[in-house]
Amino acid sequence: MATQAAFLAGFSQLAAQPGRDRAVAVAPARVSVASVGSAKVGVRVGVKAGTAEAAAVAQRRGVRCRASLIEPDGGRLVDLVAPEEGGRRAALRREAAELPHRLRLSRVDKEWVHVLSEGWASPLQGFMREDEFLQTLHFNAIRGQDGRMVNMSVPIVLSVGDAQRRTIQADGATRVALVDERDRPIAVLSDIEIYKHNKEERIARTWGTTAPGLPYVEEAITNAGDWLIGGDLEVIEPIKYNDGLDQYRLSPAQLREEFARRNADAVFAFQLRNPVHNGHALLMTDTRKRLLEMGYKNPVLLLHPLGGFTKADDVPLSWRMKQHEKVLEEGVLNPESTVVAIFPSPMHYAGPTEVQWHAKARINAGANFYIVGRDPAGMSHPTEKRDLYDADHGKKVLSMAPGLERLNILPFKVAAYDTKQKKMDFFDPSRKDDFLFISGTKMRTLAKNRENPPDGFMCPGGWKVLVEYYDSLVPSEGSSKLREPVAA
Repeated sequence: MATQAAFLAGFSQLAAQPGRDRAVAVAPARVSVASVGSAKVGVRVGVKAGTAEAAAVAQRRGVRCRASLIEPDGGRLVDLVAPEEGGRRAALRREAAELPHRLRLSRVDKEWVHVLSEGWASPLQGFMREDEFLQTLHFNAIRGQDGRMVNMSVPIVLSVGDAQRRTIQADGATRVALVDERDRPIAVLSDIEIYKHNKEERIARTWGTTAPGLPYVEEAITNAGDWLIGGDLEVIEPIKYNDGLDQYRLSPAQLREEFARRNADAVFAFQLRNPVHNGHALLMTDTRKRLLEMGYKNPVLLLHPLGGFTKADDVPLSWRMKQHEKVLEEGVLNPESTVVAIFPSPMHYAGPTEVQWHAKARINAGANFYIVGRDPAGMSHPTEKRDLYDADHGKKVLSMAPGLERLNILPFKVAAYDTKQKKMDFFDPSRKDDFLFISGTKMRTLAKNRENPPDGFMCPGGWKVLVEYYDSLVPSEGSSKLREPVAA
């Protein structure tokens, strides 16, 4: 973890430096076609720095992007955090405190403020207005200012109740303050637009079902207001959680700086919301090997666990990060070519619809390759004994999705435990009886029962962390209540 720790420490200093350029556009990248295995992928070639014309169209709320990396959606990263220089941050804080209308943010709302503020959803400038909401629901894309379609598959919206909606509209207010659970101002939403929150249509189009029991729906939609409020967002200061993990929450701009510092000529992203086992590691190391064979000199892995809302039976973020640290410490992944960071988005479990959002956000972080596996962003059907989505549809949809043409999709090879070699390896159908498939459910059952997995399935330190997590759920002596795991 020495390399990881060094660059994380460097960003705390970088963030404190005043006067950083916040408005430099990026020239478009050119794309050609090559192949990895049986999958066709795009290969970026010959990108040059922005011209005078590019600089002329740059706007204030953007940050510098290195032209050697894939350009962000819209040509620049959106930066919605008020700068300290010039007194803007202090002025916004005073204004937010004085605004008569204040909307209290839920945990998920605050996570979306974080996502928007750092440019993960570039070129989106705030919570969606109705035209952006409808484009997202019906097209899985929104039209940018330059007329190009940009992928946007999940609504990023803020709800408001009927009573508050009437008060805001009666006053003719155009700006509202967004506050946290302690009523502290977080941001200001300007040039607001309020429109109907058709929950049934939103759920049906995002998840393909309105069955009860969808985790995100129960957390963030069912009891939400019947109206949505959109507008331009300006955030008072960078979002922090003070949970010991903020050092891993690198913005797209910070990640791009780190990839440039490492002289990466390709970035391949791998998202997961589960502990890393050696099958995952095999896929990631094999991907780097293939990129080297294609002619890249220094491909860098972005290991990017999801850090927002997850369902109750997922391993909490803090424990997953401990486990990921062990994967690097024990050399399962090479820390010299791996960047571990937290993706702040909430999890929808919306399958092929949501995986587009996961891929699009990584473009904005500088990734030009995205590894996709079986049933990405999927889950079991909430009321029936089957998967909610077809296991192959996620990777198929990514290969066709509007606005993702610049991203190179790398489908998983199937990895399983080779009982003859006693390690994880790619599945060989000619000797299928030699392979053991260990599902996530089986892995969790072994850990809960303190049973050891087969040798070579997971690094020892990583497995120990997983067992410790499930031990933490055992009722403490003299109490019938489960101890709460540490969560972000």
